[in-house]
Amino acid sequence: MDFNKLIPDNVSKFDNVYDVLKERGFIEQSTDEDKVRELLQNEKVKFYIGFDPTADCLHVGHFMQVIIMMYMQKFGHTPVVLIGGGTGHVGDPSGRSDMRQMMTSETIEHNCQEFKKLFDKFLEFDDEWKYEGNEGVYKPGKENKTPEPGKAIAVNNARWLLPLNYIEFNREIGSQFNVNTMLRAECFKQRMEREGGLTMLELNYMLMQSYDFMVMARDFDVKIQFGGNDQWSNIIGGVDLTRKMTGKEVYGMTFSLLTNSEGKKMGKTAKGALWLSPEKTSPYEFYQYWRNVGDADVNKCLRMLTFLPMEEVERLSNLKDAEINKAKEVLAYEVTKLVHGEEEANKAQDAARAAFGGGGDLSNLPTVQMEKAKFEGEGMGVVNFMKELGLVPSTREGFMTIEQGGLKLDGEKVLDKKMNVTLDTFKDGKILVEKGKKKKLIVELA
Repeated sequence: MDFNKLIPDNVSKFDNVYDVLKERGFIEQSTDEDKVRELLQNEKVKFYIGFDPTADCLHVGHFMQVIIMMYMQKFGHTPVVLIGGGTGHVGDPSGRSDMRQMMTSETIEHNCQEFKKLFDKFLEFDDEWKYEGNEGVYKPGKENKTPEPGKAIAVNNARWLLPLNYIEFNREIGSQFNVNTMLRAECFKQRMEREGGLTMLELNYMLMQSYDFMVMARDFDVKIQFGGNDQWSNIIGGVDLTRKMTGKEVYGMTFSLLTNSEGKKMGKTAKGALWLSPEKTSPYEFYQYWRNVGDADVNKCLRMLTFLPMEEVERLSNLKDAEINKAKEVLAYEVTKLVHGEEEANKAQDAARAAFGGGGDLSNLPTVQMEKAKFEGEGMGVVNFMKELGLVPSTREGFMTIEQGGLKLDGEKVLDKKMNVTLDTFKDGKILVEKGKKKKLIVELA
């Protein structure tokens, strides 16, 4: 794959990636804005973003960070993808109201491997590069070679965190942190105010993330850490620790989280997170999520999740009334193409147009298989049918949906709450089920 073609050359009129990220609305705050901008203009730098392997797949919240790395690579900088095989054993308390579930070492290792496969879809890596490790807190490690210019590198912080001696780490690193200062950090303050509070395990997370930055700055010259805005305290910890321990000046920059116009995080569906893997979230469901965003969120999503030039972003965002749906269709198509490829994006768009009255191929709609035996004889009650498909959580909601005219089978509105779905209901072993305006699927007899 030609990774350079993923972002067109006309994506921005600026030649400094800092200005590009600013124009797209990503940048929230920097430890030193002028110096970061100057650094990105005058040097090709290594920068890093950390990803803790809390699942075996990336979700759309991670994707914002991936897009930022893609921009940085486009402009000749070296993304360092830090996979948290070490920090994943503890869990980041930032933005959490509860303690993360503990994972086994085997699960963490599996998740790390799955993360790397997904990153390979979006970034060009120098897979011959590797970090050769160090021998404790005091001894610097080294890289086996200089990364090829502009190619990304991946490293797992388990390489330097898991072998640490606890006493040595506390003496050398723990002594650099003031607990009073730490507890004023937003990530800790929120947890302290809630029942259950903060454990010593989680309090150590800031030390570990700061140590990550210090190790990479010392051993292979990483100069900037990027992260979501909820990472600000952790990033400042790393900048300060690196200066104290190595004398190096490093920088941090945080980005807006992907939130809607009401300030709520985007990427949550009825089934949970909006995943980047087609096995967890189908390309059609992925497409439909972006097709159905609120009118007020179109501009932000086009700016941050597509590589359309800003002139086109503004033109689409300024469409009014029913015309805004054209912008949403472009948004859904572009994001789905980026994540799942052009073929799947075309299928998803075709299925959506077919389902919602614009013509196209219904065969691309999500398909659920159900046993033929369930519909023999008197068949299955229509409300139980809806519940089994996950369209309603309860019998009461099923009745309400039908009373309000919200269920159609093969385009016909269901009016009888006690109707039975039988083999005769299916045409050629299939039936189109529609709940409301936005939920459509094919049920196929197996």
